[in-house]
Amino acid sequence: MTQTWNPLLRDQIAWHWDNQLRPRISGLADDEYFWEPVPGCWSVRPRGPGAGPAPVRVGSGAMTIDFAMPQPDPAPFTTIAWRLAHVIVGVLAVRSAAHFGRPPTDYRAFEYAGTADEALAQLDAEYATWLAGVDSLGESGLARPCGEAEGPYGERPLAALVLHINRELIHHLSEVCLLRDLYLHTHREAS
Repeated sequence: MTQTWNPLLRDQIAWHWDNQLRPRISGLADDEYFWEPVPGCWSVRPRGPGAGPAPVRVGSGAMTIDFAMPQPDPAPFTTIAWRLAHVIVGVLAVRSAAHFGRPPTDYRAFEYAGTADEALAQLDAEYATWLAGVDSLGESGLARPCGEAEGPYGERPLAALVLHINRELIHHLSEVCLLRDLYLHTHREAS
């Protein structure tokens, strides 16, 4: 039997997405989305006067994201809004633009969600675009080099990028799930 790797790579993330990640973030409320569990959190914020905790606030719409390159050390604690925006833009949209024909974007050009529902809709759309792109690679496309869009990893095969994105989705969306648990337990009404 000949092993086909493309379905295995897609099924790896699809199983986590369908059975663990997406069900756990369904129903996210705006209070949770913007909750800052510690002082100085990086988040997604309305555009306007006033300095946020980050050196720069970027974005092309009514909302901005706290952003700095290089990232401070230690890295700032981030809200669910920030973590979802990172997954939507930095993990999925930028990669889909570089490899699968999505219109180009980056942290500065993106229109960030002002509500949890909008963020989840953006997440679903970018995830669907990424998964369709991976599917379009077939078997031979997985062996193709990533190219200059992936900088020093450009010579690595696209299969390595797919595995990396799978890890990023599982990692960051698990953080979102943990923050939801923390929010629930710190905002529980006294019995």
